[in-house]
Amino acid sequence: MPHVPAPRGRGSVGLNRREFGKAAAVAAVAGADASAADDDLAHRQREFLRPLLYTRQDLDAWLAGKAFPFSRYDAELGYLHVDRDFKEGQDGAVCTYRYDRLGARRPIAYVDRPCRINTYGNSFTSCEQVSDGETWQEVLAAHLGEPIRNYGIGGYSVYQAYLRMRREEKRAPARYVIFNIFDDDHYRSLHGWQRLRFGVNRKSTNQPVPHVKADPDAGTFTECANPCPTPESLYQLCDLDAAWRLIKDDYLLNRYVQRRLARDRGDKTVPGSDFDDPQLTRVALFASMRIIDKVEDFAAERKCTVLYLLSYNPETVRRFLHSGKRFDQAFVDFLARRKLRYVDLLQAHAADFAQFKPDVAAYVKRYFIGHYSPLGNFFCAHALKPSLVSLLKPAPPAYAPNARPF
Repeated sequence: MPHVPAPRGRGSVGLNRREFGKAAAVAAVAGADASAADDDLAHRQREFLRPLLYTRQDLDAWLAGKAFPFSRYDAELGYLHVDRDFKEGQDGAVCTYRYDRLGARRPIAYVDRPCRINTYGNSFTSCEQVSDGETWQEVLAAHLGEPIRNYGIGGYSVYQAYLRMRREEKRAPARYVIFNIFDDDHYRSLHGWQRLRFGVNRKSTNQPVPHVKADPDAGTFTECANPCPTPESLYQLCDLDAAWRLIKDDYLLNRYVQRRLARDRGDKTVPGSDFDDPQLTRVALFASMRIIDKVEDFAAERKCTVLYLLSYNPETVRRFLHSGKRFDQAFVDFLARRKLRYVDLLQAHAADFAQFKPDVAAYVKRYFIGHYSPLGNFFCAHALKPSLVSLLKPAPPAYAPNARPF
């Protein structure tokens, strides 16, 4: 006869109810713990954002061109530069910044000749802290005998520089592009609001910006548009609730909140800077690699040639000269593996330093006043020159093969 299960008695049902009750209690505790953790994260995010909020008066003044004289609003890129005079140069000099009808920094040398070289990047491309005629582009242009456009914007990320290249190469295309990547730019590509990293000051509003999300473990890379694509949408960042809803999933916000929490708990291993944060650096460098893939794809479409320039802040140069170690070795290896043309200013400074007797601090002071000084821009130009001259076809006027010897 087939086996017929015995009917379940009340005792059996009671046991299942007890088991179910225990499981439900465990699930309830777990759910409560998760909810409490979510509430704690939201609270910590909001406390991080609170001192960064705009005031409506500040936004009104910036959008009207009456305050924060560093930039103006741009829906796609976040912002662009404006004409300005800042007393921030060497020995307290006033630096003059002017921009032409294309939005490039005012060219000085050989403006009557066609331009075939465009440059993109952040403030080490725009050349903050020197006047228009002192930039490394103008040093090179004067030497080569042809103009070089400067589309650099202070504070830009690798991703913003790529987006600006896409825009400007359609309006004023060049056969050659110099794409400058400053060391901090890798991290900047990950934030959707500059105030998360730059804080609050009266020079710049430090705007919301286009950015990327990247996961090297999953191999994913996602482009994110400016979270405030209209002037009106900026006002969300005046209200804590609205700002939190807009920014709460930002990778850098959450990384900084995690670091602050660990520091509050007495963790002595919390990185002192982004450069010392191996997890963050890995994500940032992976993101830059994917952006460079996109730069190369765009360059292939446009049939232009890209020369990458790796530039560094004075502290990174000091560290390298002391230790010989660099935070971005994986990125340099990537460029080499892809056989991309690049000029490494960290190695250029190391080779230059080897010829001097002063200590590292004295050497760095020779070229930097925060950004490059006029002498630093001269150094940059001539470190870049051999690679650029070998790239240009035909040769620039200064190196024309048919030039008269005297």
